[in-house]
Amino acid sequence: MKNNFSIRFMNLSDTKDISSIYNYYIEETTITFECKKPSLDEFKQRIKSISNTYAYLVCAINNKVIGYAYASRLRNREAYQWDAELSIYLDKDYTNFGIGKILYLALIDILKLQNIYNIYGVITQPNIPSEKLHENIGFTKIGIFHNTGNKFNKWLDVVWYEKNIIKFENTPQPLLSINEIDNNKADYILNYYNKKIELDLKNLNFS
Repeated sequence: MKNNFSIRFMNLSDTKDISSIYNYYIEETTITFECKKPSLDEFKQRIKSISNTYAYLVCAINNKVIGYAYASRLRNREAYQWDAELSIYLDKDYTNFGIGKILYLALIDILKLQNIYNIYGVITQPNIPSEKLHENIGFTKIGIFHNTGNKFNKWLDVVWYEKNIIKFENTPQPLLSINEIDNNKADYILNYYNKKIELDLKNLNFS
């Protein structure tokens, strides 16, 4: 049977799949500093809160979510409103196929429609695949927070990456919520990356 991939905006009905992906990273890895699984209701509220303002995308195969990526506010002060922190998580069985890169690039192009100027990646070390992903798409490493978190009785460093995605202006364009962007442009972006993921995975003989 042919696998049907789609990159699209998150629906709240995806919450269970998204939560299941994330819970693995809580329980088994240091990629997230969260240590206890949130309830499904709490996780749904988080998704709703983020997706009211920022792009929140999923990648699905045969209608099952296998990865997701979203942006969130970097800091609360008003002058930071044109910055966003990016997060991405893939089902552990679907890493190393290039899905994360395509999902990330789609997210970034949507964020340009929202007039986000700067994007940031925050990565627990060691995480070579994530660092390579950011560097391959033009992020610059800007610093390390040493021994800034403790999980599984181990002190961990966090590395920060940044990327400018819109040319700077002294008076920036106003930040648009995800509900204010041009839907036709958003659909064009998603259609482009859906074709790309289908072609790339076909070339990899993904099944």
